[in-house]
Amino acid sequence: MMLADLPTPCLVLDRTILARNIRGMAKALERLGVPLRPHMKTAKSIEVARMALQGQPGGITVSTLAEAEYFFGHGITDILYAVGITPQKLDRVAALNASGARIIVLTDDPGMADAIAARPEPVRALIEVDSGEARGGVHPDSDLLMNLAARLGPRLAGVMTHAGHSYAARRVAEIAAIAEAERGAVAHAATRLRHAGHAVEIVSAGSSPTARHAENLAGVTEMRAGVYMFGDLFQAEIETHAIDSIAVTVLASVIGHRPGRVLVDAGGLALSKDRSTEATPHDYGYGLALDLDGQPGYGNATVVKAYQEHGVIAADPSRPIDLPVGGKLRIAPNHTCMTAAAHDRYFVVDGDRQVVAVWHRVNGW
Repeated sequence: MMLADLPTPCLVLDRTILARNIRGMAKALERLGVPLRPHMKTAKSIEVARMALQGQPGGITVSTLAEAEYFFGHGITDILYAVGITPQKLDRVAALNASGARIIVLTDDPGMADAIAARPEPVRALIEVDSGEARGGVHPDSDLLMNLAARLGPRLAGVMTHAGHSYAARRVAEIAAIAEAERGAVAHAATRLRHAGHAVEIVSAGSSPTARHAENLAGVTEMRAGVYMFGDLFQAEIETHAIDSIAVTVLASVIGHRPGRVLVDAGGLALSKDRSTEATPHDYGYGLALDLDGQPGYGNATVVKAYQEHGVIAADPSRPIDLPVGGKLRIAPNHTCMTAAAHDRYFVVDGDRQVVAVWHRVNGW
């Protein structure tokens, strides 16, 4: 099967680039002596997980319990559910753990800490620490940190933070500074807890930008990152990876022509309406049009409008898109995590147009 034979829109994954990205992140963290607990919230695929876990301890991170159930069903037991736990979801986690999983949950709430401690099943938890993003978590110097640890008691597994605000940085030096603040916050929280007599096994940090550009990870026991595997235009803009390291693209068909414009059958649902590159030096609209080989054969042709099922590409006058209706091209996404979410499978290639595998994804919650 060849790319030209596939129904569109669909998701294309270049396994060669994926493997290169995985090796690159592993080497970056190996240099600092910290293993990776890869985040599977974007990939949602056991085949990708197996590649990402090569040379790593074997634990993964997820953002939904559907992912946890899926990966446990494929033999992965060490799973961090990195979203604040709720009572109903705690029941699902406990049931999975009773079946042999070792799912660790996350909280910054005293009531949930009490609920976790009260479970008869073995559910362990990390306390979420705020290292600057102000999304969730407790301040590392707060009394609440100590209160939560006391409530959890032996169910306390450690602490976790996520420097999501690293996405707002535009220079490597800025990202490195955020990585140091991330490390400092979570390591300090762990030190306070240990001095108070609590066992802290896990000190977890990470985002793809901070994992890539951290210069010191003293006190951290694991890093979590996910989008590095696939890459996207936004991550290329903030120098998490090079522009030629985008492993996932959307295959689309031309459905019409207008002066200076090409219509394709990939719109907001297939591409997402993420506009993250709007705030970077190079605005790629809703995606960058590539040729069928995944190369920038059409210059700076970007998707400038995304209706539900229609995409409008503004052609680069110097590199026209000379394709008939039904002709196919590929689109590099702004934010792979959002783009992949609407698709149920990857059509896998190895640097060319031949489809060598189909890998299914888990979706939903």
